[in-house]
Amino acid sequence: MPVCLNSNPDGYERQPCAKALSAKSSEECLERSSRNLTIGLINNMPDGAFEATERQFLSLLDTASDGISIQLSLHSLPGIPRNEVAARHASNSYSSVENLWNIHLDGLIVTGREPMTPSLVDEPYWDSLTKVLNWARDNTYSTVWSCLAAHAALLQMDGISRIKSNEKHFGVFECDRLSDHPLLAGAPPRFRIPHSRWNGIPEDELTACGYRILTRAVGIGVDTFTKQQNSLFVFFQGHPEYESNTLLLEYRRDVGRYLRGETDTSPSIPRDYFDRDTATALTTLQQESRTRPREEVLGEVFRILENASIENTWHSTTTCIYRNWLEYICAKKEQRLKGSKLAAVARGGVDGSKPLVTEETDVSHSPVYATSLNQERPRLLRATR
Repeated sequence: MPVCLNSNPDGYERQPCAKALSAKSSEECLERSSRNLTIGLINNMPDGAFEATERQFLSLLDTASDGISIQLSLHSLPGIPRNEVAARHASNSYSSVENLWNIHLDGLIVTGREPMTPSLVDEPYWDSLTKVLNWARDNTYSTVWSCLAAHAALLQMDGISRIKSNEKHFGVFECDRLSDHPLLAGAPPRFRIPHSRWNGIPEDELTACGYRILTRAVGIGVDTFTKQQNSLFVFFQGHPEYESNTLLLEYRRDVGRYLRGETDTSPSIPRDYFDRDTATALTTLQQESRTRPREEVLGEVFRILENASIENTWHSTTTCIYRNWLEYICAKKEQRLKGSKLAAVARGGVDGSKPLVTEETDVSHSPVYATSLNQERPRLLRATR
C-alpha cells in the first residue's frame, strides 16, 4: 500500500475508528486499525543528502508496506545548519520535533549526519536528540536509529562510545545473520549491506549492556543490533536504505574534496560495489592523484562514474527487514488495542448496544497523495528506485 505524508502530525490520534468495538465489527476495526500505522522520520542528513534520504525512506517504506497503510510525518531537529535550498524544503515539508512531545507514533526512524565537532555531545542538536530518545522510549512501539544516530543513542543511553577506525568502512559488505530475531525472518544466513562510516561500536560493550546482536559485517564488526525497552530500539551501523547510486555520489563528493585540496585524505574506492572495469579505472586514477593530486583529474573521474555499472544487491533483504519491522509494529499495536478493549469491557464499556470507539487513527480511506506541510500542492508518492 502507498505511503502518505501527513500534514498534521499533532492530530494523529484524534480521528476515531468509525467502527464500534462490538461483535464482528469489533474484530474488523481492530484488524484495520492495527494495520494503519503512523511513522515519523527525523531526517538529520546534511544538505547534499537531505532530500535523497527522504526519498530513500519513502521508497523503502512504500515497497515494504504491502497490506499496511502508513502515514509518514517528516521532522527536523533545531540547530542543524542548512543552505537556502535545504532550509526552504525543510520549512515547507518538515515540522519541528517539538510537535512530537504530546503525541504517540507507532514507529520512528532517526537518521544521522556528518559530525561537526570532535565530541557528539557538543553537536548543536545534542539536547534535542536526547529528548527524542527519551520520548521515543515511551511513545513508539519501535524506533530505528541509523548510523551516527545509533552512535549518539548508545552514548546517551549506556555511555558506549564509538571508536574511530584507521580507515573508512566504505562499500557493500557481507553480513552474517547471528540471531533468529523476528526482524530477520525470511532473510538469508548471509547478505550484503552498504556501509559508510569511520567509527564502530565494540561488540563486547553492547552485549554487556543488554543489546542483542542480529548481524555482523565481515571484517568491520557489528552491523545490526537491538535493545528491548518499552519500545524496541533497532540500530543500524550500515545503510540498508541506500539507493543504487548513493555510494557513488558519496565517493564523487569525497574525491572532489581531495582533488580540490579541501582534505588531505584520499578516499577509498567503495568495496565490492563497482563493476570490475570501473574499479580498475578508478584505482589507476587514485594512484596517480595520490602522487600529484590536481583538480583536473575530476573530469576523468566523473566520466568513469557516469559509465559505471552498479547492481543493487541489498534491496531485497532490506525490504524483508523493514517489512518485518512494520509487521512487528502492527502486532504490538493490535496487542495494545485488544488490551484496551478488554479493559473497557471490564469497566462495562461494551454491552452489545453501547459502541466503544478506539483512539486510533483510521487511514484506510486516505488518498494516495503526499501533502506538504504548507499544503501548497499534492504529489504522488510512489516508490522510485
